[in-house]
Amino acid sequence: MESKTKKKLFLIAVKVLVSAVLLTVVFRKAGLRDVFSHLGAMDLRYFGLSCLLYILVVPIAAMRWGLLLDKKYPAMKLVSLYFIGSFFNNILPGAVGGDTVKIYYLYKETGKGGNSAGSVFLDRYVGLFTLLFIGLVSSVFAFRELATVRMQWVVPSLFSAYVAGSLIVFGFRIGKRISVLADFYDYFHKYLKNRKTLFKAFLLSLAVQTLSIGTIQLIALGLGQKLPFAALFIFVPIIITVTTIPISISGFGVREGAFSLLFGLIGIPPQMSTSISFLWFLSVAVTSLIGLVEYLRLKNGP
Repeated sequence: MESKTKKKLFLIAVKVLVSAVLLTVVFRKAGLRDVFSHLGAMDLRYFGLSCLLYILVVPIAAMRWGLLLDKKYPAMKLVSLYFIGSFFNNILPGAVGGDTVKIYYLYKETGKGGNSAGSVFLDRYVGLFTLLFIGLVSSVFAFRELATVRMQWVVPSLFSAYVAGSLIVFGFRIGKRISVLADFYDYFHKYLKNRKTLFKAFLLSLAVQTLSIGTIQLIALGLGQKLPFAALFIFVPIIITVTTIPISISGFGVREGAFSLLFGLIGIPPQMSTSISFLWFLSVAVTSLIGLVEYLRLKNGP
């Protein structure tokens, strides 16, 4: 038990270090004073709209998750669990992941660890696949513009790697002899055959990702900056994909660096892109406080 605790603390320390180093690099380029100046100039009406839009995203995402569950659950319960997951992902990074919390609550009710993990993973999987698909389609339409900054193959490469990795992992069922993983693979393959359900989940995911990208545009508008929609639908999938790599605390540093690098290619100043990144995270974090309320309600409930 002690060794596990030490390992967790070590991993958290590494993530903190990575975030600190990357943020230092970003702030040196953008200028800390300039970033704070932009943050102070934010129109709170747009910030509020961004929060409201994220609140709308969560029920749609919960509906998608509901399609991927073995049994039907009350819609409001799924929404509650989704908010709780968001809270743990954004407010308490490095402690307990939001996906782990959702799996825990499902496992308490079903006693099926593989199925619980499978539904949460499949929900994530469909979401990321859809995000990369959006980026891929957008890249096709903006191929010439991307070629001028040598970015035309980035999203297609990410999409291809994602598909290839999926075929390897799920085709060969790596680790299938472990009981929980065996249940997980059975769950995943069962839904792969249910194309109608997966297509519905894909459509809901299109709505989720489009609205999520819309929250970034609202933040930018609140700072007096309108981001080109083509760039949003190409760069944001890249940013979210690299941010999901668990090498930092809540994506700090990685997200800001990616924003600064990518949007800098179309002439957005680093202090502006860094401010958009921070405020986007803050809008999600503020909204996910609803998850704290729900967590306390469930914890103190009967």
